[in-house]
Amino acid sequence: MFAPVTSFYAGLLALLFIYLSYRVIARRYAARVSIGVGGDPGLERAARVQANCAEYAPMALLLMLLAETSHCPIWAMHLAGLTLLGGRALHAYGVSQPKENLRFRAAGMSMTFFVLAALALFLIVRALAHGWG
Repeated sequence: MFAPVTSFYAGLLALLFIYLSYRVIARRYAARVSIGVGGDPGLERAARVQANCAEYAPMALLLMLLAETSHCPIWAMHLAGLTLLGGRALHAYGVSQPKENLRFRAAGMSMTFFVLAALALFLIVRALAHGWG
């Protein structure tokens, strides 16, 4: 079954991840560091922003795919996708700043956790409503 909403947000998140990866590569090149962060605070921030996206986006997209194929309403799917994308972007912006603004980081993580929790609860309720067999 094709999941157009999840596919759309997966594509957008992949573009965000490519951008975050490019920033790490550029910072590595500028700092002449091939592995690790070499004590460069800017590289460390860029690497953590990229890694954080890699840690949270796949689980959220998996939950979105399961929810979409379980007939979650399309408006809820778009709400989840927009919230996830916005959360990942806010988190990336907040952590990327040399003088980190914790409001952006906290808002981004809160939005991401909201999506994870909402989709998880939807799937649990859906599974219980349809039984195990």
